[in-house]
Amino acid sequence: MAAGNRIARALVGWYQRGHRDLPWRVTTDPYRIWVSEIMLQQTRAQAVIPYYDRFLKRFPTAESLAAAAENEVLALWSGLGYYSRARNLRRAACAIIQAGGFPRDYDTIRELPGIGDYTAAAIASIAFGLPHAVVDGNVLRVIARVENDAADIGSAVTRRRFHEIAESWMDRRQPGVFNQALMELGATICLPRNPLCAHCPIHSCCGAQQAGTTAQLPIKLRRKEPKRIQGVLLIVQRNASVLLRQRPATERRMAGFWDLPDPDQLPGARLGRRFGEIRHTITHHHYTLEVRAAKARTPRSGFAWFRTCELGAIPLSTTARKALELAMVIR
Repeated sequence: MAAGNRIARALVGWYQRGHRDLPWRVTTDPYRIWVSEIMLQQTRAQAVIPYYDRFLKRFPTAESLAAAAENEVLALWSGLGYYSRARNLRRAACAIIQAGGFPRDYDTIRELPGIGDYTAAAIASIAFGLPHAVVDGNVLRVIARVENDAADIGSAVTRRRFHEIAESWMDRRQPGVFNQALMELGATICLPRNPLCAHCPIHSCCGAQQAGTTAQLPIKLRRKEPKRIQGVLLIVQRNASVLLRQRPATERRMAGFWDLPDPDQLPGARLGRRFGEIRHTITHHHYTLEVRAAKARTPRSGFAWFRTCELGAIPLSTTARKALELAMVIR
């Protein structure tokens, strides 16, 4: 195993000399760190920044978030995807208020809705200086390469072992800085393709670099083949309004969101101009959706007309947002 102390010193020194200027790195407020970590799940940092800023402007405290209506929270989240994150944020905010404040230990943080091992470790270490290692996809890649370990990182056994390695590397005097440095290394230097090895602060500790196996690591055995789905979204307009369909309660993940209809939901619709295609991916489902103008009668239930100026105040699905932007209905 690589020398942990040497890795920790090199990583922390490199991080302190310069790193990306991200808004959640200038605070130790557990609420703000928590919001950022939830938003960063499955989402790139640069894409998160405007959502993070808008969200905290409207909900600067756990109290304000707990008091908000779910639809308002979802509207601000619209476009980030994985909407259970937003629902769990609001549920957790209510739990925080009931408990009298943000929990200050790992186990209690871990019990909040929507928080797993990684997020609990990030909050505990960054906000409270507690020695818990964070292990996400970027960190798994760094460890696999430094240790020159070809084990399947999709395996729970491998993940537990890699977590122990991260714990052994950790600078326990400043665990939050160490964790952020390790994540930063994976996000900016130890890239999945074409890693910038010449700029890596732990280059001399990297077993894969010495063995010439960097490009082959990490190993992740494919569990599911991607499923490719094609469909059509219809943009029906009337004056300055657009027709939207609300997802029913049976669609648990997207319940309450407003979406564009497809031809099956608007029988008899007359198709018009083709605007183009949008693509959207959810886990291993890859969607290619043709966007068409259409004319149709308003269905009796489940649909509503919205002025374009109102679309920012409702929970709008990501596919609807992409389609409306493609058609230049919204910008």
